[in-house]
Amino acid sequence: MLIDTYGRVATDLRVSLTDRCNLRCTYCMPEEGLQWLAKPDLLTDDEIVRLIDIAVTSLGIEEVRFTGGEPLLRPGLVGIVERVAALEPRPQMSLTTNGIGLKRTATALKKAGLDRVNVSLDTLRPDVFKTLTRRDRLKDVLAGLEAAHDAGLTPVKINSVLMPGLNADEAPDLLAWAVAHDYELRFIEQMPLDAQHGWTRDGMVTAGDILASLHTRFDLTPERSDERGSAPAERWIVDGGPHRVGVIASVTRPFCGACDRTRLTADGQIRNCLFAREETDLRAALRSDAPDEEIARIWRLAMWGKKAGSGLDDPSFLQPDRPMSAIGG
Repeated sequence: MLIDTYGRVATDLRVSLTDRCNLRCTYCMPEEGLQWLAKPDLLTDDEIVRLIDIAVTSLGIEEVRFTGGEPLLRPGLVGIVERVAALEPRPQMSLTTNGIGLKRTATALKKAGLDRVNVSLDTLRPDVFKTLTRRDRLKDVLAGLEAAHDAGLTPVKINSVLMPGLNADEAPDLLAWAVAHDYELRFIEQMPLDAQHGWTRDGMVTAGDILASLHTRFDLTPERSDERGSAPAERWIVDGGPHRVGVIASVTRPFCGACDRTRLTADGQIRNCLFAREETDLRAALRSDAPDEEIARIWRLAMWGKKAGSGLDDPSFLQPDRPMSAIGG
């Protein structure tokens, strides 16, 4: 198992397939984009599948989430999903995406074995979408969501980040729209993972702010605590059900004590925490022909050293050098 010194066991693997993205969200990267990883530095499709195989068959991983950047930009994505679906035991597989390419790929991904998708969508207003993402692609995202739902990649989950002065007032509208379309909405507090390092605690919309806004229009009943498990989202039943809304309060209500994640970057580095400032290189072991047993040993050692928490409440907290786009969600 991938266990740490605090007794937490990682069963959820986040695999970043690329650091590239076709949006330029203001809370993630500058308008001009970033210096992308060089192609030789990226793991190949075969290397990714091999590491997932080791994680699933030797290290107890039960769930695999493909992330980016924007994972739909990875040319071999469908093939990777198909090969991972053939592993024994078969892990649950999901994808976090901006949704732009889903209309084209949803059916193929479902046939390959993908179970569901999470789509990032912060606003329903075309002008605000263009301001937030610096691209006029809202119609493409909405079409992608519909395609994912029709293909059976359900439950389709929506991830929304609210920003002061832009979309902070949209929480009730987003929830009403999600309920009407049978999507599950989750609000995520903005985290200090922007490439510009411009995040400030007093400049974020908190979980408390979001819930206060939702309560103006909806009756929210807290989900039983035993239903949450290690999930990052606290969830509420909307107007008696069956729909639910979640809030991921990474900053104001951290859930590090129940964390069950391990992360693999697109260039083959293991991160034992989203906010870690250290990484462990698996790519070098792969490319030096290390056997699976050695790679598993290195991975276990990386997770053993996981800290008790993210450190966000520590006055000495420093953002990771990598932004979210280069870490993976």
